[in-house]
Amino acid sequence: MSTEQLVVALVVVAAMGFVVARSIRIIPQATAAVIERLGRYHRTLTPGLNMVVPFVDRIKEMIDLREQVVSFPPQPVITSDNLVVSIDTVIYFQVTNPKAATYEIANFLIGVEQLTVTTLRNVVGGMDLERTLTSREEINTELRGSLDEATGKWGIRVNRVELKAIDPPVSIQDSMEKQMRADRDKRAAVLTAEGQRQAAILAAEGDKQAAVLRARGEAEAAVLRAQADAEAQAMRAKGQADAIGMVFKAIHDGNPDQRLLAYQYLQTLPEIAKGDANKLWIVPSEMGKVLEGLGGLFAPPPPAPKDREG
Repeated sequence: MSTEQLVVALVVVAAMGFVVARSIRIIPQATAAVIERLGRYHRTLTPGLNMVVPFVDRIKEMIDLREQVVSFPPQPVITSDNLVVSIDTVIYFQVTNPKAATYEIANFLIGVEQLTVTTLRNVVGGMDLERTLTSREEINTELRGSLDEATGKWGIRVNRVELKAIDPPVSIQDSMEKQMRADRDKRAAVLTAEGQRQAAILAAEGDKQAAVLRARGEAEAAVLRAQADAEAQAMRAKGQADAIGMVFKAIHDGNPDQRLLAYQYLQTLPEIAKGDANKLWIVPSEMGKVLEGLGGLFAPPPPAPKDREG
C-alpha cells in the first residue's frame, strides 16, 4: 500500500470516528437535552446513552430537572395604608416540560422573578401593614397559586414560596419598637400589681387563719385548763372527804370521851391564834364545861375505897 493510500485510509478512519463520536450523546441523570434538527425542535433526550444524527441534530438546551431554589433580592412593595415595605422572597420550582421551558419563554428565571414581584405587589397592595406582617402564610399561599398558574405554560411547577423577610420603614420600626416596649412595660406593671395583690390576699388569708387557729387554740387551752382545774378540785374535795371520813372513822373507832375532845380543842387554839386576821375570838358557851372536864382530867384520881371489916 502506497503512502497516499495510507493517508487516505487514516483520514477516512478519523472521519468515521469523528462522526461516530458526534452521533453519541450521554445525558446525565436528572437532566434533559432539547434536540433541534435543522433548526426545528426534534425531540428531548432522556438520561443515558442517546444517538443523534451528526451535523443535522444539535443540542439546543440542557435542562436541569431537579427542584431549584432561587432567592430574589428584596423588593419594595406599597401596602394599602401607603407604607413601603421591603420583602425578600424565595421560590422553589421545578422544570416539568423541557420543551416548553426552552421555547415558551426566553429566560424562565427572569420570568419567574418578574412574575413574583408583580404578584407580590398585587397581593400585598390589598393589605395594611399589620396584616402584612402577620399574614405570611396567607401571602405564601396566594403567591404560590398565582405563580403556579402563570408558569404552567412555561413547563415550570412552583412547589413553594417563602417570604424570608418583611422589613417596614425605619420610622415604623422605631414606632413599633416603642409600642412593643410600652406594651411590655404595661404587662410587667400589670403582672407586678397582680402579684402584689395576690401576695396581699394570701398574707391576709394567712393572718386570718393564724388568728382563727390561735383563738381556737386558746379556747381549747382554756377548756382544758378549766377541765384540769375542775378535776383537780374534784380530786382535792374527794381527798378531803376521804380524809374527814378516815378521821371520823378513827375517832369513832377510838371511842373518845369528853375529856379527850376537850384536850384536843385546847391544842388547836394556838394554831387558830397564829393568823394575823384572828383578832377576835368567840368562846362558846360550853367552854366552862370543857374547862371543868379538863380540871377533872388533871385532878388526882380518888383513893380506892377500903374494905370494911366485919
